[in-house]
Amino acid sequence: MELSLKIGERTQTVEVPDASLLGVLEPNDVPVGLTGQAEVRRALAEPIGTPRLRQIVQPGEKVAIVTSDITRPMPTWVVLPPVLEELYDAGVRPEDITLVFALGSHRTHTPEEQRHLAGERAWREIRCVDLDISDCVHVGTTSRGTPVDIDRRVAQADRRICLGNIEYHYFAGYSGGAKAIMPGVSTRDAIQANHCRMVEPTACAGKLTGNPVREDIEEAAAMVGVDFIVNVVLDAHKEIIRAVAGDVTKAHRAGCAFLDTLYRKELPQRADIVLVSQGGAPKDLNLYQTQKALDNAKHAVKPGGVVVLIGSCREGLGEKVFEEWLTQAPTPRSLIDRIQKEFRLGGHKAAAIALVLEQADIYLVSDLNDDLVRSLFMTPFHTVQEAYDAAAKRCGSGATVLVMPYGGSTLPWTGDLET
Repeated sequence: MELSLKIGERTQTVEVPDASLLGVLEPNDVPVGLTGQAEVRRALAEPIGTPRLRQIVQPGEKVAIVTSDITRPMPTWVVLPPVLEELYDAGVRPEDITLVFALGSHRTHTPEEQRHLAGERAWREIRCVDLDISDCVHVGTTSRGTPVDIDRRVAQADRRICLGNIEYHYFAGYSGGAKAIMPGVSTRDAIQANHCRMVEPTACAGKLTGNPVREDIEEAAAMVGVDFIVNVVLDAHKEIIRAVAGDVTKAHRAGCAFLDTLYRKELPQRADIVLVSQGGAPKDLNLYQTQKALDNAKHAVKPGGVVVLIGSCREGLGEKVFEEWLTQAPTPRSLIDRIQKEFRLGGHKAAAIALVLEQADIYLVSDLNDDLVRSLFMTPFHTVQEAYDAAAKRCGSGATVLVMPYGGSTLPWTGDLET
């Protein structure tokens, strides 16, 4: 069978014997009702596990709304107006509402970026600020030893509302929910303590129960207190196709369940070879972005198999710390050991690649220099066909194949981990 896979702005084809092909994993077709702001309004009118937001807040209360920063696809400018209307209907004054952008470990925004994220109405009516890690309140310590140090404006508010989008997260299970609090408006020490658990086997995409990172996040948020969430699920065009609102855990779980119907792909077995593309430009501009497809592919490959990772990476590795860690590491294992002692944004993705290398070989089809690719513990190729042929030779006759044309958005699922 001839298959087409995107790399950068172009498409490459590969011939895979029909008898070897276990399947091509693409997003599922799901029925969609309301979309965009209309779907957000529906969710606000039908909260899960709580009364309506207008019945929770009281006039005179200080309200902190926590939302995602510019590195996330969350369309705050779409979600926020209906939320503000709920608050205003309850008698909350605009001057008592603060929108806090959850930076986590990321850089601060420019005023123009804040305005874009908030939307014109919120920018005019309420206070919009970034996380201030220099002014945090110590709320306590989780049972796993993570300090719960939270931005003062969030910690000392009378009410806390968290906004976010839900997608698979490669070690917290899913984004959204309590993640707005931890790591969103937490200190770097807190993030280090929480995220260093990413190397544990049960810290993986699509897993909630028993995931040490997610459980620690939700324990921290419970200590702070979250009164209400509004989370959304986006389609491939970044349009809202489902919204959930209400309890920080119950509503989040409902959103995760919907995400699974869209992007989780049930597999009867893993394959010897996985061909995975990030889906072409702009998603594969660099290795830092392309890594997301790799991390999903690891759930589809047999131990000792080969992942053929397809991404142009024409802009290089994509992040300074990520590049330093990968190019300076003597072995993949050293990256895993390092992240347990020293969590750093960028370094965590280098360690994630190392975790895949513990399980399988990585053949990288890209526009990167061959010697650079080899220095990253991967085998370089420039066509998918060449990489597949090499993988088939390496794995032997009868090697099975799975293909993931949109690897960053689809999560293979074999049932060996329960949520």
